[in-house]
Amino acid sequence: MKITLLIPTLNEIEGMRQIMPKIKKEWVDQILIVDGNSTDGTADYAKECGYEVVVQRQEGIRHAYIEAMEHVIGDIVITFSPDGNSIPELIPPLIDKMKEGYDMVIVSRYAEGAKSEDDDAVTSFGNWLFTTSINILHGARYTDAMVMYRAWKKPLFKELDLDKEESYIFEEKLFHTNIGVEPLLSIRAAKRGLRCADMPGDEPLRIGGERKLKIIQWGLAYMFEVIREVFIWR
Repeated sequence: MKITLLIPTLNEIEGMRQIMPKIKKEWVDQILIVDGNSTDGTADYAKECGYEVVVQRQEGIRHAYIEAMEHVIGDIVITFSPDGNSIPELIPPLIDKMKEGYDMVIVSRYAEGAKSEDDDAVTSFGNWLFTTSINILHGARYTDAMVMYRAWKKPLFKELDLDKEESYIFEEKLFHTNIGVEPLLSIRAAKRGLRCADMPGDEPLRIGGERKLKIIQWGLAYMFEVIREVFIWR
């Protein structure tokens, strides 16, 4: 079972310099950096460190994942934020948890024993609202349906139609934004009845760079997805 650590970046040079040295290359079979055309030297730094780097052709975090898939060699993908929000030392226990036979394991900021230091009142409420809505409407039992830090079996990306434009394009045009894949991954994994689990993991404060969260636009787009998926995609 091969493991790919997939790291999307956009102007994350400060976080990369502090976080990447903590990741031991022997933990995984591939470390793949997908850069959204950074202007601060992030991609150059990654190349200097010997990491495999793919530069995005299309803007948006979901395109980072879509464009990366053809380069992923792992049977399991771990998506990891290099801005300090994801704790590197949790990678080995995350892999061990996946080896128990799960289709997806989420490093949850809200599981018992974990906390987020990067949350504010608005993002905390939003994450609770979306996770609760997904649990109620789609029969899930998540504690954190939105977070990037998770591991999942690579075939799920195509099996759950996460590689298709039609899975996102209507809400993106409607709310004039580019969205991520995690909420839809959580929803469709629940609808498929896949074996999923949470494991506790703190979310430290962000290191440098700019917060890319678009609260209103993303919030509306993700809630649209939560409700829409009740009626479509079987």
